[in-house]
Amino acid sequence: MKTIIKVDLNSPPEEQDIMHNRWHPDIPMVAMVEPGDEFRVECVDWTGGQVENTDDAADIKYVDLTKVHYLSGPIGVKGAEPGDLLVVDILDVGMLEDSLWGFTGIFAKENGGSFLVDQFPEARKACWDYHGIKTTSRHIPGVEFAGIRHPGLIGTLPSKEILEEWNQREKELYDTNPDRVPALATLPHAETAHMGRMSPGDASEAAKEAARTVPPREHGGNCDIKDLSRGSKVYFPVYVKDGGLSMGDCHFSQGDGEITFCGGIETAAYVDVRVNLIKDGVKKYAVKNPIFEPSPSNPNYTNYLIFEGISVDDAGKQYYLDATVAYRQACLNCIEYLKKFGYTGEQIYALLSSAPVEGHISGIVDIPNACATLFLPTEIFDFNVKPVSDGPFQAVPPGVDVARALS
Repeated sequence: MKTIIKVDLNSPPEEQDIMHNRWHPDIPMVAMVEPGDEFRVECVDWTGGQVENTDDAADIKYVDLTKVHYLSGPIGVKGAEPGDLLVVDILDVGMLEDSLWGFTGIFAKENGGSFLVDQFPEARKACWDYHGIKTTSRHIPGVEFAGIRHPGLIGTLPSKEILEEWNQREKELYDTNPDRVPALATLPHAETAHMGRMSPGDASEAAKEAARTVPPREHGGNCDIKDLSRGSKVYFPVYVKDGGLSMGDCHFSQGDGEITFCGGIETAAYVDVRVNLIKDGVKKYAVKNPIFEPSPSNPNYTNYLIFEGISVDDAGKQYYLDATVAYRQACLNCIEYLKKFGYTGEQIYALLSSAPVEGHISGIVDIPNACATLFLPTEIFDFNVKPVSDGPFQAVPPGVDVARALS
């Protein structure tokens, strides 16, 4: 497999012009390929090396989120034009030999927060070691599971028109509560923008409007779909000439929702892809957001405990068919259950973000409560987590926990 983008893990990502950390239509292509080509793309972890394999979560607490994500690309596909569909086969995802570990972070409320930020407002970190297709963590004992390797972030360059639309609608949302912590949206931030191979003058101007990479959008982006793994296929709308495919934010594994925000198991990795085009595919198939076919080779877990949540929050407030509240409650119900085996809440929170748990909207029509469910694979534990008449036992040694900020 030919490597067309090779990263240097020992060099700051902002000094490598084969990467960028903003979306803008004028970012130059760093490589050109033909339809049908297969190639390898190396990626740094989403923070660009800001997080280390230590027992101190200070790096999570103070990570600079205005710099992320560092994406490899953009890659041009000859013949791609606006309105086409770029077909991307994810052939393989593998670990870089110089970085055989990963991390899961719970972000502090004042620095990004997370899905359960009110319950877990402080920074925490779990580090993971790789054993072939499986992984374990010294911070979360008693579990081992096969990962679902995938790029959390992959997409095409936006057009000028859709970039303007993104900025307008996200600014309108932000302005409804500009003092909110965490913020309602991440607006352009020129000071730390890395614009790839743009000239300094052009980069300085473009960075003022370049979109942050935090959310998913119509072009793909930070969707964090765990099933975009080896063997999956994605159909991306093309907005600019040559398409401009970029990728990064690779995960060794992840649960549905990536609930800790710095979730899954963040890692440096390579992605092997094949590209093709469907001319005028956006119109032919009425595509607004990417469509994908899942991997045929994901881990085959068959035994689950399923935790239910409904549209009623911790304080007993009733919401109307709110699936977000319902999924939050399903996660919290699972956390409270597993705490009975000796885990801390932070350990289980990190586990649910990184293990291949499944999230489902199980009911969305029975007013006033949506029903969301969290499928927890029981085979990932080396002890029985199912309810038995004798009750739960202390499975986790006292004093073992995820890393906290020591500074």
